[in-house]
Amino acid sequence: MNSKLENNNSERTIELNDKTCDKRRYSAAVINLGCKVNRYEADSMRKLMADSGIVLVEPEEVADFYIVNTCSVTNIAERKSRQMLRRAKRRNPAAVVIAAGCYVNAAHDELLGLDFVDAVIGNDKKKNIMDVLKNYIEDSRVDNCDGDIVNDKHNKADVYVGIDKSGSFEEMGALTASYLDHQRAYIKVQDGCNQFCSYCIIPYTRGRIRSRETGNVIEEITGLAKSGVKEFVLTGIHVSSYGKDFDEDVDLGDLICEVAKIPEVERIRLGSLEPRIITSLFLDKIAKVDKLCPHFHLSLQSACNETLKRMNRKYTIEEYMECVKLLRSYFDRPAITTDVIVGFPGETEGEFETTLNNLKKIHLYEIHVFKYSVRNGTVAQKLPNQVPENVKNERSDILLELTAKQKREYEESLVGLKDEVLIEEPTEVQESGKMYTGYTKRYVRVNVENDTDIVGEVIPYTF
Repeated sequence: MNSKLENNNSERTIELNDKTCDKRRYSAAVINLGCKVNRYEADSMRKLMADSGIVLVEPEEVADFYIVNTCSVTNIAERKSRQMLRRAKRRNPAAVVIAAGCYVNAAHDELLGLDFVDAVIGNDKKKNIMDVLKNYIEDSRVDNCDGDIVNDKHNKADVYVGIDKSGSFEEMGALTASYLDHQRAYIKVQDGCNQFCSYCIIPYTRGRIRSRETGNVIEEITGLAKSGVKEFVLTGIHVSSYGKDFDEDVDLGDLICEVAKIPEVERIRLGSLEPRIITSLFLDKIAKVDKLCPHFHLSLQSACNETLKRMNRKYTIEEYMECVKLLRSYFDRPAITTDVIVGFPGETEGEFETTLNNLKKIHLYEIHVFKYSVRNGTVAQKLPNQVPENVKNERSDILLELTAKQKREYEESLVGLKDEVLIEEPTEVQESGKMYTGYTKRYVRVNVENDTDIVGEVIPYTF
């Protein structure tokens, strides 16, 4: 005989062991940190829990379970992950606090040793979230007639596998629109990275490249599109490598074309791309897709060849410039954005000046500027000539000033251009009507005035 835990937000129930007391509803909050892939996985875990009868609450509310989807891309990200775990335990000392994701794979034993962490779930095991919750719930039903979670510090749940042993993409089940907290849907199509940049820990926390089967991607997007989602962002840890692990000849361009065939899909956007994917062959495929947004985040990190070499980036600045030139020849005024790290070990004043001058020539829409921070366990940690913090700050300020200027100039160049905007949210009420904000296909944030509620709609827009 099985007892059931009812959820007033769902007809589904949790199947539990016998020997129970009163029925009660258990709640969980998901705290997400890091990249778009983490965001997708957080949405998926929320769906898995809600479909099993768990009541989802906001992170600032008191919950029985807190799942912190951690980030490990920098030491600062790990510090923030620890802060979120500790804060969750303080919010409800009786709660089960679960660390999930990259930080688990980077520092598994360390996390298990923290007194404010009750369970860990590594990457490629997030689909097992309900196994962990059910174990705690079953123990509480057996051992405590009040139904409170029983927290045995000596028996921490440990759902972890060395990421180097992961050989296939982790399917977590298709998302539905009710679990999205944003107007666009981030769709994870790829995991892992084979690049081993000298500053990056991600290949060690995410493993080697693994692509999602095209049919599963199409199935998920079709369901979301039919329920009203207009825009889809194809994302991954190294999305440019999509299909390279397949036996058949399939790449990211082929996937884009397949997604575009779904009638209800209105817009397709891409996650961060590596420069080497930008070829005439690739652009011949995707430039024909009207639904594709002409917004490309083309990863750079430095605009100086000497610095790129120490970073173990596998292109030159001249090759990057050719990629930008090629994109602009295929698309009308595309928005091209990038990331740049300042103060990488050994970056001299001359190297920074080279980066600055080349960025002026390329004239990107937006540069996300990061000050290099030492990441334990990476090659760059051991490189000589670490750059002082005050120098990093100075260089960061210079690039931030440059990107603000180039952003204004790019947006001014769009005046008169016809585009469209996905309305994200209302902003403020004007005397003549309501004001809404959203993003154009080129990812320019704009305001639109309208008398009726247009949140979630894609409407024409002229700059």
